[in-house]
Amino acid sequence: MILVVGANGMLGRDLIALLGDRGHGIDIDDIDITSPESVFKVINDLKPEVVINCAAYTDVDGCESDIEKAMAVNGEGVAYLAMACRDLGALLVQVSTDYIFDGGKGTPYSEDDAPCPINVYGESKLAGEMNAAFSPDHLIVRTQWLYGLHGKNFVETMLRMGAEKDVLTVVDDQIGSPTWTVDLSRAIIALIDGGCRGIYHAANSEYCSWNGFAKTIFEESGLKVEVKPMTTTELDRPARRPLHSTLECSKLTGDTGFYAQSWRDALQEYLKLRTANLS
Repeated sequence: MILVVGANGMLGRDLIALLGDRGHGIDIDDIDITSPESVFKVINDLKPEVVINCAAYTDVDGCESDIEKAMAVNGEGVAYLAMACRDLGALLVQVSTDYIFDGGKGTPYSEDDAPCPINVYGESKLAGEMNAAFSPDHLIVRTQWLYGLHGKNFVETMLRMGAEKDVLTVVDDQIGSPTWTVDLSRAIIALIDGGCRGIYHAANSEYCSWNGFAKTIFEESGLKVEVKPMTTTELDRPARRPLHSTLECSKLTGDTGFYAQSWRDALQEYLKLRTANLS
């Protein structure tokens, strides 16, 4: 049995759908990952062969003002899961982020590049990666710029704002790969089924700026919205953002044969599915 922790979230729900009978989902009503007693009880009762941890505190700016919560959920909680998995002999799959990098490399980051987070969220997720190693049998999957049908995300925000305004201003100096949670779920399952261990990067292929992503969202959805550029400095958010945090995913393809489609193709597929669900 593959246990998905955080199964009610955007990624968790897609994982559960793709895993079918192999998957079992739990969320905050079933487990408190910041409590070792809760974690050990749930893991020992269910005895999964694999635990995929999708639970996280993902409010990047909120992490700056609540460091204790960020570290408790994204760091210490992973340690408890890792120790429980170690004792049971289960594989721990920890979902991580491009935000462990500073974005200054200028080219896509490989799994061997040294982490250098520039905000609390990145620091807490890096702590989670380090704590995942408490379990000898672990798999760390870094991804970025997630969107999906089952949670708040950039695509839905743009569609909502684009329906209300003719002109929007969006950051154009942050570069990454928008990643559909369905494709990330497929990658994670391919890694598990392939017996992969260690660190892997998984994101949709090719990359763009947030500004370019917004323009494509409107083009594909038929909304006439002018998207003006702005810089990250002008946006002035509490947490610093890496400017060029694209991920090199060739290790994933080489070890599993799985290749994530381009972010544009994924967006088109997502929007068609979204339309079908709304109708």
